[in-house]
Amino acid sequence: MTLGSFRHHTYWHNEKRHSSNDSDFTHVEDSTKESEELWRERHNYYTRYPNAWARFRGYIREPAAEALGCMILILFGNGVDCQVVLSGNTGVAPSAKGSYLSISFLWAVGASLGVWCSAGISGGHNNPVITLMLAIFRGFPWKKVPGYVIGQIFGAWMGAMLTYANYFHAIDVYEGGKGIRTTPGTASLFATYALDYLPAAACFFDEVLGTFILVVVVFAVTDKRNGPPPAGLLPLVIFILILGLGAGWGMQTAYAINPARDLGPRIMTAMVGYGRAVFNYRSQYWLWTPICGPLVGGFTGALFYDLFIFTGRESWVNRPNKAAREHFAEPRPSERANPIAGPPATPDANSEEIV
Repeated sequence: MTLGSFRHHTYWHNEKRHSSNDSDFTHVEDSTKESEELWRERHNYYTRYPNAWARFRGYIREPAAEALGCMILILFGNGVDCQVVLSGNTGVAPSAKGSYLSISFLWAVGASLGVWCSAGISGGHNNPVITLMLAIFRGFPWKKVPGYVIGQIFGAWMGAMLTYANYFHAIDVYEGGKGIRTTPGTASLFATYALDYLPAAACFFDEVLGTFILVVVVFAVTDKRNGPPPAGLLPLVIFILILGLGAGWGMQTAYAINPARDLGPRIMTAMVGYGRAVFNYRSQYWLWTPICGPLVGGFTGALFYDLFIFTGRESWVNRPNKAAREHFAEPRPSERANPIAGPPATPDANSEEIV
């Protein structure tokens, strides 16, 4: 081997060795980086789910928050109904404990506290109408809707059951005997029933109108373009809203404005002795008035607000048509004339993003 060829061989061998070492170093570095990422993933996972119950809770946390919110709503609402009505019987209490103002006030307290306890976890819908309208008009995930609605009905049922257990003996006295349960007597302490003189169409309209007001106000105060209340004050707005609805619109049908608020307690009354009469009342009143009425009123209110007030792209009402989409897909004339000028200009600060 000549000196030149030896030098060439040595150079090639060293280069190969260094190249191999560099490759090994890069491989180790990549492995370390990959291990670090895997460790972080495991760390985050076990921080969030340290045990099996935590993993299970992760699946039910939002529906459970809705159940909690509705349970609090019904505990205060059914509780004040029982106290005011039952205390009117001298066998239950020596004097009446409250008035219709008490009822309006405590339903508002229950609604606001229910939102306060659940808003940070689930959004604090506490009403199937709100959940459905947010899914239809604001892009709330449809896959979450069934869990939310079931949680809301279950929470209302639980709140009614706890209230019934608390006032069980007072109801016995009021009804006139142990275990006597009648729909005309005390079923209205838990679910909603209309005044006798009111025809079915008027009952339906009453619930449509009340829920229309509810949804319009909720959509307005959660609209970032319409002066929403400061952070954390939404429950106070809900308190004012429910107090106003109760004081002004609650006489005729007991302002259900929430299918879960009626259906959960109604199921409870059927289970504890009131029987099928709570569902047979006035030809399935439970379906047409406190369920269908709020759904129609909620949809009408949401559509009204989005048609005339709301400008956000979350609503299908404001989605751009074909011509608008084609326009926004085209580059500006300045960009066509000078293609190397850079990326497209960002929208003005006051303009709204098209999605």
